[in-house]
Amino acid sequence: MGLTVIYAVSGIAVNHMHHWNPNYKFQRVEERLQPIPQGDRATMVALAVERLDLPGMPVESFRPNPETLQLFYDGWSVDVDVVAGVALVERPKDRVILRDSNFLHLNHPKGSWTYVADVYAFLLLFLAVSGMFVLKGRTGLTGRGKWFILAGLAVPVIYLIFLRYI
Repeated sequence: MGLTVIYAVSGIAVNHMHHWNPNYKFQRVEERLQPIPQGDRATMVALAVERLDLPGMPVESFRPNPETLQLFYDGWSVDVDVVAGVALVERPKDRVILRDSNFLHLNHPKGSWTYVADVYAFLLLFLAVSGMFVLKGRTGLTGRGKWFILAGLAVPVIYLIFLRYI
């Protein structure tokens, strides 16, 4: 049951990666600092790092306009309005359980996890196939069961026909 829940929740999350980031949420914090006088970019960056108490110099910096200074660290960034003295610090924060579920679901660990995933897939296949033969008579495979099987097969087949050929 645990693996099924992990794969189901992770599958929904991964299917919607184009809508949101299931692995991280972004924390945005506004901070105030003394305005930074106009000057060369290196001096302005050093003042911003000092006044915001940032952990060292950024990997990259950019001035898209005279009022804005952007600092880029590994995986996070700071946008500084040097005139108003306002900085927006944006850092990713792990969605721990969901990120780890996606990590397993997408088989990023490789190695021995591949065998766990294969065994689980085989068990799901066994469950699906053996379930067709559990009920007998009118409710079984020769009765209404065949319609459920055909409906389950029809959904992906019809979708693929419309997607690829129509």
